[in-house]
Amino acid sequence: MSEHDIWVFGYGSLMWKPGFSFLEARRALLVGRQRALCVYSVNHRGTCENPGLVFGLDRGGSCEGIAFRVAASKADDTLHYLQEREQVTGVYRERILPIRLGAPEIVDGQETPESTLTKTRTVRAVVFVVDETHRQYVTDLSIDVQAEIIRAARGKGGPNADYVLQTAERLKAMNVRDTHLERLVGLLLRSPEGLEYKRTGQGCRSLITARLRHVGNFARRPRFGRAIELKANYRRRIDGL
Repeated sequence: MSEHDIWVFGYGSLMWKPGFSFLEARRALLVGRQRALCVYSVNHRGTCENPGLVFGLDRGGSCEGIAFRVAASKADDTLHYLQEREQVTGVYRERILPIRLGAPEIVDGQETPESTLTKTRTVRAVVFVVDETHRQYVTDLSIDVQAEIIRAARGKGGPNADYVLQTAERLKAMNVRDTHLERLVGLLLRSPEGLEYKRTGQGCRSLITARLRHVGNFARRPRFGRAIELKANYRRRIDGL
């Protein structure tokens, strides 16, 4: 059991759906890494045949997110939960990195009392950064291709578009500007499932329109089957719409 409270830095879905109990949530800044849609998702927001895109922390720049302080008594269970949630395919590397704390944030309706706020401004936190050598790491996609992939993909956690739009909404609520993400959201909200999300606020319907080239390129990576077979399966799915 940990002897001290731990900090966990969230920059994607952890910001709006942490899934673990915490003592306080604070806006935080990580320097040297930037949020990017640089991870093919084959579980939570996509499949091996139709991978989605999720956020990772890539090299360079900085990233604003939310840091969660977890009680020492719950640290081991929380780390185990995060391993199961984030490391299904081992695409992330767990690191302990310095982050700078900012104002309190309300997450899951939980507001941190002023009296319990940590006084220290800089702390060390558990951070999941992308493994640049992993087969799911990707950096060469245009914003239009990203939008097509996200519209098409759906995994165990639901539509890929939900994930991106909810992350964007959280950042907007925090007044964090991300011009690339804002442009991407604009493309998604002009799609049928994006309009449904905007109208109902209850998520997006999956639409199979991703490029065959994207599926083929991903399939050619080790341990994900033959590109020809996946292209044929994908073609049948599109023709069946």
